[in-house]
Amino acid sequence: MLLLVGLGNPGPAYGRNRHNVGFMALEAIAGRYGFASFRRNFHGLIAEGLLGGVRAYALKPQTFMNRSGIAVQAASQFYKIPPGAIVVLHDEIDLATGKIKVKRGGGNAGHNGLRNIDAHIGLDYRRVRIGVGRPDEPEAIVGHVLNDFDAADHAWLDPLLAAIVENAPLLALGDDPGFLNRVALALKPRPVPSRTSAA
Repeated sequence: MLLLVGLGNPGPAYGRNRHNVGFMALEAIAGRYGFASFRRNFHGLIAEGLLGGVRAYALKPQTFMNRSGIAVQAASQFYKIPPGAIVVLHDEIDLATGKIKVKRGGGNAGHNGLRNIDAHIGLDYRRVRIGVGRPDEPEAIVGHVLNDFDAADHAWLDPLLAAIVENAPLLALGDDPGFLNRVALALKPRPVPSRTSAA
């Protein structure tokens, strides 16, 4: 059993924010693999389905980012899902745009959603870190993550989300290295065939 959590802020005003890329990825995964419709429960929106043959719950906390742990704790306790079977998708300013990493445990790098989850369930959960880049000025960080992705961002964002969705079953199977490898291959630029002159 798996609890797949996307982090973001609720409401249309935040829908396309960089901070909501976890919501975006989760919604795309649930749609691609035919999860049931999201319903309100556990201080969030939750949907059930199969991912890689594993029963999975997709959770979007509706408590705002800095209280995400309330929803994660409520759902994980009800379904008796241990932290090691929880995967959290979230934005990461310490990764360049379009980069992705997976890790278990460790620090939260100042991410308020992760900090609150840590406080509620501990550190032993998996994180899919989706790079949204860091602005040059520290005081610009809040504005950066709470601003929408712009048109230029979609050149890297759309292929990245597609690769995450396509390979999400590997996360359910616990194959984090395989997931990262497949995503990297999907995003690798394809060589342009050379054209030879006609004889």
